[in-house]
Amino acid sequence: MENKKEEKSFEELLSELESIIKKLDDKDVSLEDAVKNYTLGLDISKKCNEILTKNEEMIIEKMTDTGPEEFKTE
Repeated sequence: MENKKEEKSFEELLSELESIIKKLDDKDVSLEDAVKNYTLGLDISKKCNEILTKNEEMIIEKMTDTGPEEFKTE
């Protein structure tokens, strides 16, 4: 049986990112925890950006006859 990890929604990822930012704002956070959370935050931010980019391209394609390439060069 294959154990495929369920992908989190954009909203879930954004909520996690907000939680990490709160942890990083804590002036009592250790350097080790700060680096760990910062790295995790970067990974989550990258995933959010990928989701936004994918959805933006889909919307542009639906809005134009020629797809995203012509729309981006106008």
